[in-house]
Amino acid sequence: MESYLIRRGAGIEGLQRQSRAREQLGPNDVRVAMRAVALNRRDLDIARAQYMGSGGEPFIPCSDGAGEVVGVGAAVTRFRVGDRVAASFYPSWIDGDPTQESASRGLGGGRDGVLAEEVVLHETAWFAIPEHLSYVEAATIPCAGVTAWNALFVAGRLVPGDTVLVLGTGGVAIWALQLARAAGLNVLVTSGEDRKLERARELGAHATINYRAQPEWHTRVLQLTQGRGVDLVLEVGGRDTLKRSLAAARIGGTIAIIGGVGGGFGGELEPFALIARAQRLSGILVGSRTMAESLSRFVATAGLHPVVDRVFEFAQAQEAYAYLDTAQHVGKVVIEIAAATQ
Repeated sequence: MESYLIRRGAGIEGLQRQSRAREQLGPNDVRVAMRAVALNRRDLDIARAQYMGSGGEPFIPCSDGAGEVVGVGAAVTRFRVGDRVAASFYPSWIDGDPTQESASRGLGGGRDGVLAEEVVLHETAWFAIPEHLSYVEAATIPCAGVTAWNALFVAGRLVPGDTVLVLGTGGVAIWALQLARAAGLNVLVTSGEDRKLERARELGAHATINYRAQPEWHTRVLQLTQGRGVDLVLEVGGRDTLKRSLAAARIGGTIAIIGGVGGGFGGELEPFALIARAQRLSGILVGSRTMAESLSRFVATAGLHPVVDRVFEFAQAQEAYAYLDTAQHVGKVVIEIAAATQ
């Protein structure tokens, strides 16, 4: 069985393909032939020791993958051979609020991930994928899709007619745009590149803002919302954007903290301003398997197709990482694992 291994801090060039012995099935285990693996910024951060430290034993990276069930343990009841499934980002977080135990060992970080020809996990770690999606599309669900779903509809509690501001056009942002439009929300999108904003409008964004042309972009958001502000901001920038996100949100609005590509958070937060506007900061820790299942049902009902920017072959994993690092993509970057390589 072929897989990729990486050591935290080894960099993209440290991603190495190796042969490994086939893992034995326990009574409640499901063996899946992986057909596609989607990349996240987290994968780059782990490779560079910018996430969860450095060093340690090599492990299989990546959290997001979809494939076909090719073997089940004697006690498995949830799936059978031939089913199409994806792995839950946190295999032990099934439902409810996260706990220290359930949210401490995400795939491809605290434990082996899915950048491999085969993956064996407990049957409760898998969920069925929508029938109309390809494996490449379905591989984008576990992290980016579920994070967007959680931010908008679980933590964010948005309803049709509400307005959301999406920062950027990466994987979570484009998932949020697609889900929001399908749910009847108004969507504003920011980016520093006009070609990306054009793509966002093609996907249904009601208005777009180039933050390079309009550095004080929060004022444009207020203009577009007649001074009210948005109900929710999908915040990914960190110290570069948080103050403006707070200014762009309405009184009583929510800022869903997804990440900090601008360098994390610090003194830019003004607690008394937050209190004065009765706003809420909500940290989004991907989501549970139940959220993934709810999202999958919604995607199936709405007939959505996640946006995939570019697909690489299994042998091109380093190239896929490098392309993700350029930030040229709109949507997701995916590695396809052809059935012939199994």
